[in-house]
Order: sequence, then C-alpha cells, then structure tokens
Amino acid sequence: MLDVLQFLAAPFAACAVLVVILGYLGLHVLLRKVIFVDLALAQIAAMGSVVAFFYGYEPGSAVSFAFSLGAAIVGAAIFAWSRTRREKVPQEAIIGITYVVASAATILLADRAPEGAEHIKELLAGAILWVTWPVVLRDLAVAAAVGAFHYVFRRRFTVISETPEVAYAEGWSIRWWDFLFYVSFGLVITVAVAIAGVLMVFAFLVAPAIIALALSGRWPVRVALAWTVGLSASALGLLASYRWDLPSGPAIVCALGVFLVGMAVARGLRRRSAAGEA
Repeated sequence: MLDVLQFLAAPFAACAVLVVILGYLGLHVLLRKVIFVDLALAQIAAMGSVVAFFYGYEPGSAVSFAFSLGAAIVGAAIFAWSRTRREKVPQEAIIGITYVVASAATILLADRAPEGAEHIKELLAGAILWVTWPVVLRDLAVAAAVGAFHYVFRRRFTVISETPEVAYAEGWSIRWWDFLFYVSFGLVITVAVAIAGVLMVFAFLVAPAIIALALSGRWPVRVALAWTVGLSASALGLLASYRWDLPSGPAIVCALGVFLVGMAVARGLRRRSAAGEA
C-alpha cells in the first residue's frame, strides 16, 4: 500500500493544484454563462502546442509553452472583445465557433507532423499519472500567482461575474477586466493542459463548480465544496486507474461524473421526500 501511495503522490499533488485554482475559476465561468470558454481556451492552447510540434519543438519545452501561452492570449483577446452589454449574437456562439476552428486547425497541423495523431491523443487525455515533482512545483507557482492576482482584484471579478449591470453602472471597462480574467485563465489552462489534457481540465473546471453552485450561495462555501468534490474525485480516479490499469485522466473525469449523478439523485430524492411531507 505504501508503494501505491508513493507512486500516486505526485499525480495527486498535481490534481490538487489544478482542483484548487480551476475549482475557483469554474465558479466564475458558470456565473458568466460562458461554460465552454475553458474548452475553447484549452483547445487554442493545444493548437499552439501543435504548431510548436509542427516546427520541430518538443512538447513540454519552453518554446512549446510560449506558443501555447501566446495562442491562449490571442483567445483571451477574442473572448474579451466579443462581450457586449446588449448581445445581438450570444457570446457562447462565438466561443463555440472559435473552439471548432481551433480544433480543425489542430487536426490539419497534426496531420502534417510526424506522430501528430499521438500528440493530439496526449493533449486530450493527458499524462497526469507520469507527472514529476518539478512540474508539480512549477504549476503550484503559476496557480499561486494567478490566485494572488484574483484575490487582489476579487471584488472586480466577482461583481462582473455575478452582477455585470453594477459594473457597467460604475463605469468599469468590462472588456479590459474580461481580458485580464481570460489571460490569467489562459495561463492556468496552458500549464494544466500540458499535464492533464483537455478533457480533464474541462471536467475540473465545470463539474465541481456545478455541485458547489447548486448547494450554496456563499462564496467561501462554494469554493470549499468545489475543492472537496475535485479532490475526492481525483483520489478515486487515480486509485481506480492504478488498480485496474486504466487511463488516469478519463478515470478522474468519470469519477467527477459519478459525483454529479450522485448529487442529482440526492436532490431528486430530497425533493420527492419534501413533496410527500407537504
């Protein structure tokens, strides 16, 4: 058992870092009703990585990271610019088409690169089980910097997420603050996709936040719930991955799905019980 814990220590620590920062950011994403922005930014960052791979740079290298981050910043600018006070075209539609175009471009580039298909598979599923402690510490530093940035400007980001009309009334530059939000978000996504893959990052962002928002209206409780769900699912997914020799990323995603189904069933039973008592 000790050998198992030692083997899974670094992957679980990496999951914990991602859960802490993505669990918080996911609350903002759901409140802003831009659910697929994570998937889009993750795909844009992945596209940047494939561009670097196409030109011969190894995945995980400094140049590959720079390509991914640069692509994510371009995506941040697009999403910040596309938000308007009175939308003629829903912002989610722009996010969706951006995701589709980025996905198509990634496939076209990978088709021309040696072992491109294998690289895309790794970007989707990730390789969290083989993460090393230096990578965990690097991601912890990035998450801490982004977390500190959001803490300093927490009122701005919270008001824009929950009550954007108040922000407009106070004369804030919403596009500028959105750009800063998406850039910080994109930085996290860039480092997260490199180790966890697109699917797992999206699940970490959305699933814990859904449960947290459904169960509480207070920010401290929401954050605590999101962290608890994400960490529990990470532990279950990693143990299942080790025990039955399963891909670790998809195992964690499925564990998060189980938590979502469990919450839905529990809420349904509670409502039926309350209706019966009434």
